[in-house]
Amino acid sequence: MKLLIVEDDVRIADVVRRTLSEAGYAVDVVHTAPAGVEAFEIETYDLVVLDLMLPGLPRGGMDVCARIRELNHDIPVLMLTALDSTRKRVEGLDAGADDYLVKPFHLVELVARVRALLRRAPRAHAPILTAQGVALDPATRTATRNGRVIVLTAKEFAVLEYLMSNAGHIVSASELIDHAWDSNYDGYSNVVQTYIRYVRQKLTVAGETDVIETRRGAGYVIAADR
Repeated sequence: MKLLIVEDDVRIADVVRRTLSEAGYAVDVVHTAPAGVEAFEIETYDLVVLDLMLPGLPRGGMDVCARIRELNHDIPVLMLTALDSTRKRVEGLDAGADDYLVKPFHLVELVARVRALLRRAPRAHAPILTAQGVALDPATRTATRNGRVIVLTAKEFAVLEYLMSNAGHIVSASELIDHAWDSNYDGYSNVVQTYIRYVRQKLTVAGETDVIETRRGAGYVIAADR
């Protein structure tokens, strides 16, 4: 899942980004209200972590939240602020935020609130993905093959989920990076190949065929069930 952080304090933004990345999410970060609106208009996100006091627009995070709600009524928005007052919390919720977290906050609580919001989001009720004997449940983040439980890391799950969501279609390495890593990823170029190998090893035992097919020069594909 891909998250957007809109936070003008670079230090806080970096801590939140690293924390959520370690929890298995792909995370993009911007630091102003206009940049937050632009990012949301261009990219597809599953949740937004939004600071209230942002530069660039008259009402800061309130204006960003209002624009998000114009474009998408369902995406969860977790608002962050140093202002601990009932009036500000009410204003944030009225602007369209789903939850409110006052700074300073514990990072474990941040992650717990993100998980709770994602469970309640429409995406959390997505049907179980099935292809070639593999079943993937996005809500519980569990995977099986022919009834056998497959233990996947968060990144491996994200890679397999995107392939199965596009079963029958070739998925390029750049598409997988955009889905499972953040848009600023600049790591080593064969990261997708490496994670495809990890997933293949976990999905396949002796006597089973490989469900992920490599199309050289194009990408990867899992055949859809007929």
